[in-house]
Amino acid sequence: MNTRSPRAPAQEFDTTHFRQALSQFATGVTVITTRLADGSFRGLTASSFNSVSLSPPLVLWSLGSVANSMPIFSGNSHYVINVLGAEQAELAQRFARRTPNPFDDVEYALSRTGQPILKGASAWFECHNRSRYPEGDHVIFVGEVEQCAFAAQPPLIFHNGKFNTPPA
Repeated sequence: MNTRSPRAPAQEFDTTHFRQALSQFATGVTVITTRLADGSFRGLTASSFNSVSLSPPLVLWSLGSVANSMPIFSGNSHYVINVLGAEQAELAQRFARRTPNPFDDVEYALSRTGQPILKGASAWFECHNRSRYPEGDHVIFVGEVEQCAFAAQPPLIFHNGKFNTPPA
């Protein structure tokens, strides 16, 4: 099967216009967490999360190619995708910023492989770091889900550059 096609013709829009158009698609919000070799933790906010397959259970997310955490997430065998609930916008903002230790004062439990699971997440997926695919200015991570859990609650939504919660 051919997995690459010829490049598309030149676009008639700039990156600002493209970003504004993309912002009209409402997404859920996740924090991807992992443990470093020294035992400390790393986490980042991502809205690029999607299911891929039920059998085997696969999910994907993406990270900018030049992100300072790229070597960590590329090299670690496991990570946890924490799907945030409506009341967790502060957590999303905390892990979106570069702070010395965003895990300070954050409640979490450890997964079977020692990865942080954020307390209050509406769902979490512990993933084996199965594969990575560079595309454009990002790398697509495909994780094979080894464990997951959920607590049904309203989602945290990112739309038009802002965190939102669905109407009650």
